Formats: sequence, C-alpha cells, structure tokens
Amino acid sequence: MKKAMRSAGIVAAGLLAAAAPAMGAGPSLAMLDRVEAGQWEVRSREPGASPQRMCLSSGHGLIQLRHPGPACERFVVEDGPSEVVVQYTCRGRGYGRTHIRRETGRLVQIDSRGIANGLPFEFSAEARRVGNCGG
Repeated sequence: MKKAMRSAGIVAAGLLAAAAPAMGAGPSLAMLDRVEAGQWEVRSREPGASPQRMCLSSGHGLIQLRHPGPACERFVVEDGPSEVVVQYTCRGRGYGRTHIRRETGRLVQIDSRGIANGLPFEFSAEARRVGNCGG
C-alpha cells in the first residue's frame, strides 16, 4: 500500500512539473511585441463604421478591443510567428476570442467575437499604425 501511495505521489509530482510551464507565464505572444508602438487606426469592415484611433505601447492592446481597461484572464490558443489567437474572460464584463494576423509591424488584421455589455459582438478589422502618439 505504501509503495502504491509513493508511486502515485511521484506520478502526481511529475504531472505537476510537466504542467508548470503551462500554468506559469505561458506563451509570450512575441509576435505582438513586434507590432510598432504609436498611434493606430482600427478600421472595421462593417459598412458605415467609423475608424477608431488609439495609442498602443505594443500589439497586446489589440487583443481586447471590446473590453478596454485592465487585462482580463487570458488563454493563448495559438502563438505563432505571424498570428496569434487569444481567448479571454473579463469577470462580470464578458469574454472574447481574438485572432490577430501580422502583415508588417505597422499593419495587422483582426477578427474578434464574444460577449460585451451582455450583447454578442463579432467584428473584422484592419489596424494600421498612422503615427506617433500625441504628448
């Protein structure tokens, strides 16, 4: 019995050690760090939608466009050299899943869907760096 308990403990410790990288910092989303900081214009592909301008310190700011403010709990679905997919949950505010494809450091394509303010959203947009952020 003691031997079985010890074996189970060793197996559990091994599983925890293997899971540690996934539970820790997780994927880095390095592709978003290669998106240039500055003033960005996000143009929705919806007819009649007005472009949205924002100051970004990195591409990470493009993940939660419908949930601005503090970062929500995130789960990285895909972390590739030219595209990322991130699913996130904002307790009490909704959730989303965003796919960002980097064309250049100044141009990305965004597809996002989820729930914000109790209502479903889905949008496709192009984001382009248009200059430096104002002082």
